[in-house]
Amino acid sequence: MYSSYSRNSTVVPDFSAYKKENSGEDSGRSFSYFMVGTTGLATAVVAKATVYDFLTNLSASADVLALAKVEVDLANIPEGKNVVVKWRGKPVFIRHRTSDEIAEANSVNVTDLRDPQTDSERVKQPEWMIMLGICTHLGCVPIGEAGDYGGWYCPCHGSHYDISGRIRKGPAPLNLEIPEYTIEGDSLVIG
Repeated sequence: MYSSYSRNSTVVPDFSAYKKENSGEDSGRSFSYFMVGTTGLATAVVAKATVYDFLTNLSASADVLALAKVEVDLANIPEGKNVVVKWRGKPVFIRHRTSDEIAEANSVNVTDLRDPQTDSERVKQPEWMIMLGICTHLGCVPIGEAGDYGGWYCPCHGSHYDISGRIRKGPAPLNLEIPEYTIEGDSLVIG
């Protein structure tokens, strides 16, 4: 039914006049290098942005940085009184000690203590006792001006601390911790 003429009627044009002279195997190499380089650069930019976002999320937030340091005016604390301030979510005891309390803290025989520290090792100025208000036994908050030694008493398990915050009686293994602080005039900076 079909003639042979109808099957071979499609003529394919010859584009050989339009081809470049050195269009061998190197013809696509430049394009391939360009695509590989562009893809590598794009991948590096995306990876850098991802790592930067991840590390930004790990850094401390503004409210945490605001609590990194606490400034206290010591002129408002009368002699013989305690003040409790919050620093990094923890209570800090600040005591303006009397001369009798300083003498009592210095008269203790350090060799008899469970965690031996002299009073001068625990304070920068003898009249100011600054320490974290967290019991070293199980993390309770001791009560000020209480206990057998006139310092701090932890009612949870019965730890007694003296006026220098040293453990004297009870299950607590260590003295109350001293935070990093500086005193300049009447200004106390904790942290």
